[in-house]
Amino acid sequence: MSILFRKNKELEVQIDDYLDLVVNGGLMFKTGLRLYLQDRPDEFHERLTDLRAAEQRADELRRGIVGSLYRYTLIPESRGDVLGLLESSDKVINLMTATLLRYDVELPEMVLEGNDLLLELADSSVLTEENMVKSIRAYFRDISAVRDHINQVQFARQETSRLAEKYKRMVFRMDLRLSHKNQLRNFADQIDDIADEAEDVTDRVAIAAIKRSL
Repeated sequence: MSILFRKNKELEVQIDDYLDLVVNGGLMFKTGLRLYLQDRPDEFHERLTDLRAAEQRADELRRGIVGSLYRYTLIPESRGDVLGLLESSDKVINLMTATLLRYDVELPEMVLEGNDLLLELADSSVLTEENMVKSIRAYFRDISAVRDHINQVQFARQETSRLAEKYKRMVFRMDLRLSHKNQLRNFADQIDDIADEAEDVTDRVAIAAIKRSL
């Protein structure tokens, strides 16, 4: 973060910690989903608890960063963009938590034939989120690298959409109740939405980077 926050090391550390939590949230989400599909409820609940704690900690850090930006009138020319990036990336970890929590609440009956594809979908969605975080870090550290990370986000986003469609087509060709098909489709859509939300964040990164380069 040395370029934008060279005068405030504490704020730099806080933002790094916040972004670390977003990345770790994605790893917890993938692990939690895998444990659910493997019918390991105790371990699944541990990951869900960890993810909810990470989400809460991220919220606390984000609020502290926002307070610092206003209290010490830091980077007034970029403050709005930084706040927008923090708030929009917070929606990504919130959505990951909400998705895993939904598995815990609804306890959907999964179809074994689709589990590998669903995990591939989750991997691709989380990869989109991880590249989103890289683009945010680049905005602070090396603005010339922002474009490359955004391109990676867009590629991973397209792959996520492809996998979500493939999974839904497979489900609707199975001999299942329509309500069951719809439930599985909705879960696939929600995982796909994580990548969509991450891509929206990078749209903000692109605009913020352009403004800083003017």
